[in-house]
Amino acid sequence: MTSMLEVQQLQVVFGHGRDRLVAVDRVDLAIETGKTLGLVGESGSGKSTLGRALVGLLPANAGRIVIEGVNVTNAGGRQLAKLRATVNIVFQDPASSLNPRMQVGATVEEVLGANRARTKQSKHELALEVLSMVGLDKALTNRYPHQLSGGQRQRVALARALAVQPKVLILDEVTSSLDVLVQANVLNLLRRLQSELGLTYLFITHNLSVAHYMSDSIAVMYLGRVVEHGRVDEVLNNAQHPYTQALVGAIPELGKRPLAKALGDTPNPRLPPTGCRYHPRCAVGPVVNP
Repeated sequence: MTSMLEVQQLQVVFGHGRDRLVAVDRVDLAIETGKTLGLVGESGSGKSTLGRALVGLLPANAGRIVIEGVNVTNAGGRQLAKLRATVNIVFQDPASSLNPRMQVGATVEEVLGANRARTKQSKHELALEVLSMVGLDKALTNRYPHQLSGGQRQRVALARALAVQPKVLILDEVTSSLDVLVQANVLNLLRRLQSELGLTYLFITHNLSVAHYMSDSIAVMYLGRVVEHGRVDEVLNNAQHPYTQALVGAIPELGKRPLAKALGDTPNPRLPPTGCRYHPRCAVGPVVNP
């Protein structure tokens, strides 16, 4: 199976001098075509920063982003436009990512505006088709985001991302703000769309149970680095890194045996520990970072 998306020694840095923060530090990842990579870790681990870098919302300071064999790192101009049509992102909070002054139909049609070959009628018809694809009735097209439920708003955000027919979706905590039942419905929708459209997902989440349900492989991030990476069942059932063990042990349905516990709080990311970044919180002794 070929890789749809590869990240090679990617680094994203904010600030300078004492304010310098390496949010993503020499990360290597690959996602097979039509598969899902779950990216997990605590808040502040760099997951969302990595996702934003992959769609060109943040510049990479080092390393490479490769889509279908093409290096698109820090793409610009036509290459950036092509990247955004190939890789799209759905954010955690649709209430803030959707324009509150635009109706649902116009929100989806707006992303089709760059394609001048489409008529106004064809854009409207495609918008209705995509909204139906994500389970929304056409009667909702004239409503505004505040008139929708949280689950409906997230489906609108998903429809907007799908309207440009991407091959890769970055899903950034897309169900974390939803009720449990709504969350389950959206997760099942995502799995169905992946099967029908052949989509490739980077599924960013702090919830290992959700990652286990959605993912084919999993990567665990801590303070900007990937500390463990592999097939989802192998990692969650036989976690090797103490940080992964602590995450798994915190989930009742996954923690089937006593695992290492995390001590204290996450260190200041601007002053990360030397060596293995997890060692100040490690309960099992010195650990060599993969």
